[in-house]
Amino acid sequence: MAAQTEQRLDWAGALRVDYVLLGIVAGLLIIGLIMVWSVTFAPNVGQLPSPQSDFIKQAGYALVGLIILFALARIDYHVWGRAAILLMVIAVCALIALLFTTPINGARRWLLDGSIQPSEFAKFAMIVYMARWLSSKGEKLRNVTYGLLPFGIIVGAIAGLVMLQPNLSTAIIIGLCALAMFFIAGADAVQFALLLIVGGVSTGIVIFNMPHALERFTVFLQDPFALAGSEGYQIAETLIALGSGGLLGRGIGSGYAKFGYVPAPHTDSIFALLGEEMGLVGTWIVLALYLFLVYRGFRIAARATDPFGQVLAAGLTFWLIFQAFVNIAVVTATIPFTGVPLPFISFGGSALIAALAAVGVLLNISRSASAAKEDNATFNFGWRDRGTRVPRANGRRRDAEPSSRSTRARSR
Repeated sequence: MAAQTEQRLDWAGALRVDYVLLGIVAGLLIIGLIMVWSVTFAPNVGQLPSPQSDFIKQAGYALVGLIILFALARIDYHVWGRAAILLMVIAVCALIALLFTTPINGARRWLLDGSIQPSEFAKFAMIVYMARWLSSKGEKLRNVTYGLLPFGIIVGAIAGLVMLQPNLSTAIIIGLCALAMFFIAGADAVQFALLLIVGGVSTGIVIFNMPHALERFTVFLQDPFALAGSEGYQIAETLIALGSGGLLGRGIGSGYAKFGYVPAPHTDSIFALLGEEMGLVGTWIVLALYLFLVYRGFRIAARATDPFGQVLAAGLTFWLIFQAFVNIAVVTATIPFTGVPLPFISFGGSALIAALAAVGVLLNISRSASAAKEDNATFNFGWRDRGTRVPRANGRRRDAEPSSRSTRARSR
């Protein structure tokens, strides 16, 4: 009888999955595979051994990523907290190793002949480490010596290594995620504002000392169509592709921009091609899926049973949505041009696998919260109790460590 009960509980645990989040990611992944096939098939005819080569690669990356996703969904997320230092050491070593590689198109971003991009996995390591570090500080986080100063050193070191590739866009995303987590964890508003100012000034200094970044910023301040024959070519062609789809688009596979008009149509600019072939309706669907992803991610943070889970879930959600926002904002000329992949949609193995791994951890946090049977999430911005600012599942403050009473209860 006991064995049967244990088996039933195991099956119940296996079925305790956030199917809404899983469905959102599946929808984005399917759209991504369709677009990679549509954008690469025709241009690859006669160019590669098989016109489906890029699609097959992306499908393989998706399969590996899904296997990792389901594996991580079964692994207790507290394991990542215990392995945070090791993950950070590995990430730092990989980023340093990039400095000794041969540049590809003027950048050092890939290891093993272009098959691995360490900066994508550095995002995951950074978020895990910051979640563990921030959740362990409690009210000390508001102290400059224990909070602001070490936070700035840690984030600055990782972002600096990424900028040396050079990869300013990824460094900015890492900085934004860390900054948002710092605020979510309960940092003082003055510290947050100070970090925001210092980060903005530092980014401006870097841009003015990087010729290609300064050129992109200068083009952004001008009319890209007036510079369509030179520096504004990529932005102009991207906007043309995005707007030419109209309401319903030209149809899957019927776009023109992929034939040499838009650079990198299957990676950084894929949202423009999606607008051309799926129209305004298609872009709205993608935007809606990302908004649902944000809602679900913060709902998981709301229901997490400990500060580490709260900050980790919020950090992973910030990562995915910041990256999506930057990509879409670039394509729509809302911010200066920079290259970042659109999560779950752009072609690329490292970015796709890392994003799916993040979702796997989110699923495990959600699963743990469901096991605790905590409902009725409410938002607490931490002004009164100086706790984390993420949503709370029961409206009460959670300390960084469980109370001795709850610890004794679990030990029984």
